[in-house]
Amino acid sequence: MAIIGGGFTGAAVAYHLARLADGPLRIVVFEPRAEIGQGVAYSTQDPIHRINVPAARMTLLPDDQEHFARWLVAQGELDGDPDATLANGQSFPARRLFGRYVAEHLQPLLASGQVEHHQGRIKSVASEDSGWMLVTDSGESFAADVIVIATSHPPPSPPSVLARAFGGEPKFIADPWAAGALAPIGREDSVLVVGTGLTMADTIATLDAQGHRGQITAISRRGQRSHSHADTHVEPFGDFATRPPRTALDLLRRVRVAARAGRPWQGLFDRLRVQGPDIWKALPLVERRRLIRHLRPFWDTHRFRIAPQIGAVLDRRIAEGTLMVEAASIQQAEMQSGRFAVTLQGRAGQNRSSALRRQSFNAVIATTGPGHGSILTSLPVLSGLLASGSLVPDPTGLGIAVDESSHLIGTQGPNPRAFVAGPLARGTFGELMGLPEVTNHAVFVAKNITVFLADCGAVAKRACPEPL
Repeated sequence: MAIIGGGFTGAAVAYHLARLADGPLRIVVFEPRAEIGQGVAYSTQDPIHRINVPAARMTLLPDDQEHFARWLVAQGELDGDPDATLANGQSFPARRLFGRYVAEHLQPLLASGQVEHHQGRIKSVASEDSGWMLVTDSGESFAADVIVIATSHPPPSPPSVLARAFGGEPKFIADPWAAGALAPIGREDSVLVVGTGLTMADTIATLDAQGHRGQITAISRRGQRSHSHADTHVEPFGDFATRPPRTALDLLRRVRVAARAGRPWQGLFDRLRVQGPDIWKALPLVERRRLIRHLRPFWDTHRFRIAPQIGAVLDRRIAEGTLMVEAASIQQAEMQSGRFAVTLQGRAGQNRSSALRRQSFNAVIATTGPGHGSILTSLPVLSGLLASGSLVPDPTGLGIAVDESSHLIGTQGPNPRAFVAGPLARGTFGELMGLPEVTNHAVFVAKNITVFLADCGAVAKRACPEPL
């Protein structure tokens, strides 16, 4: 069993597969990082970066929601972080702690050999008669009977207009997640931040903690930033699963009707999150595409909330006048007298001007996040599968085509020996970016693999997997 990608998604699949497997099964996770389970999000060592979901909903075990929260208390991790727990009892500890929690629970499986970690990156995967042949970037070859594609977040892909004009400049930060990436930025530097989502929030919080007090201008096409969680406990409300909407417009209408109740909007979006799979499944392909095109930006900023502590930093900077978040796009960019000169096109409407303006900055940070849009061509393992016909893109543009069991779909149809876990399968299953949903999907994939293995054992004529 080969799992390609050892961030949280791949680690969770390995963890549950090892627990569910009936009989000997060799599980190998291919991940270049020193530890599996960390990924982009949880490998950060910056204590300013906090989990964006309350600790009571972060867990490896879907049937034990407070597993991580209890671990935090048992480890005494909250004792030295008085800001982690809010007045309402919700905790948002440092993000790296969740990575440590995952690593700690995987360690016994790694020590026993039930799960193996091969520290390397898969470069290519080729289909063979009874399985797969995997080749790493160092040239090593491995045979596998079943593969799980668990790659979630590709490297950042900064806007091309910035990369062309500013590539190589020390104060052009193309990857704010890289260790020490923000070190070149001075305390009083004026900064242009391109992108206003979760990465922007973390980046500005880190700059603020480092003592930065200069002017920050953050832009995106709509000028929307991620919202914070409610200060008090909010119950989910609304019903979208009973006779689910069949069009994006009908969904929007029903959301607006529910919003008139005057209750906190967070509860409405929490219900949408829970009922999301039913909503998504009921929508025809054309309506799924319409929803993505018109409503996704609003969903992202309300659904994927930031920790209240991070939100407080942004609110303070805005109140102080040292942070401006606006709707604008970059029309031109060039270096001019050692400064980053850009021409910004504002977005008209709601008292905003659409006029062009020229502005220069001491530094530019790209916070547009991972390059999900180009993942099928930017990652060699996926581009190779695509070229061979073993993989086809999902028709919504949200990743890889899979069936209802999360089998990889190629030009010849679903492959029973290949699965996709996590965000790359969201075109079929809907919301698969939040950690609770990723955990549930990892369990789902692990169970489907064990069913496949059990079916092999029950049908004598079927060629069944042997140990890797």
